[in-house]
Amino acid sequence: MRQVYLGPTDLQVSDIAFGTWAFGGEWGAVDVEESTAAIHRALDLGITLFDTAQGYGFGAAERLLGDALRQRVSREEVVIATKGGLRMDGDTLLRDASASWLREGVESSLRALGTDHIDLYQIHWPDLRTPAEETAAALEQLVGEGKIRYVGVSNYGVEQMEELRSLGWLETLQPPYHMFHRDIEKEILPYTVKHHIGVLAYGPLAHGLLGGHMSPRTTFAANDWRAKSPDFAGETFLLNLRVVERLKVLAADLGMTLPALAVSWTLANPAVDVTIVGARRPSQLDGTAADVPLSAQDLADIDLILADSVPMWGPHPEGM
Repeated sequence: MRQVYLGPTDLQVSDIAFGTWAFGGEWGAVDVEESTAAIHRALDLGITLFDTAQGYGFGAAERLLGDALRQRVSREEVVIATKGGLRMDGDTLLRDASASWLREGVESSLRALGTDHIDLYQIHWPDLRTPAEETAAALEQLVGEGKIRYVGVSNYGVEQMEELRSLGWLETLQPPYHMFHRDIEKEILPYTVKHHIGVLAYGPLAHGLLGGHMSPRTTFAANDWRAKSPDFAGETFLLNLRVVERLKVLAADLGMTLPALAVSWTLANPAVDVTIVGARRPSQLDGTAADVPLSAQDLADIDLILADSVPMWGPHPEGM
């Protein structure tokens, strides 16, 4: 597993991170034993960066991750990133990057993870109702107290990053990025390169589509967010499935699995430091957690195939 420094930080991490979104319940029921085994398999593969969030089951994913890591490694052997700034108001999920909620969220995450510090704390989604000055001041105070080491954001645009960066620290961005979602190549990635902001890309397998196991008859559990997404139904889904079949052929010609091709494609972008892969069972990491160098011709062949694809978007808090 290749080791990289995450943006301007001193965090040296594997260029593939393990993501725990699936452990929060938004993808269906969680099997704790299998999920723990998946985390242990990630460690065996050399993964040292683990990404989670308070909003993934509001403590469920963080507790599972913390318990699983303590069974196998010391705290100093891994880098833990989590996210905050979401809260429940009854049955509604809201964005809240206010000082009071961020502090409460950090304390909750520390308890759930069973640690005294968070290596990278990220604002999960931009909160347009809270002044950026308030958010920045709260993060600065938490860094000063040693509760968090570095500050990042997730799902932010250029203007939102610039506003927060101008007020204090901003070391990383976690955006969605995969073969069917490339809009960040236009402005966001050039901005992160210019300002030396580390990038942890999530969703390299297009939320399962590039896993290679979906078909026109694929169905999702009622509590899986994809069941309500137009990207996984209708003509968009069918068109992209045809593209996936062609990508499978190319992957086989290159001697790799389709998921490995998708992950390697994401990491081939020099603006991307790390890509995040998730797994609900250990076997899902085999053939996925791989960074295989792709040639210029390989990338050109992929672009030719993707010319027939349709852009896909992931979920947002209010739609889950």
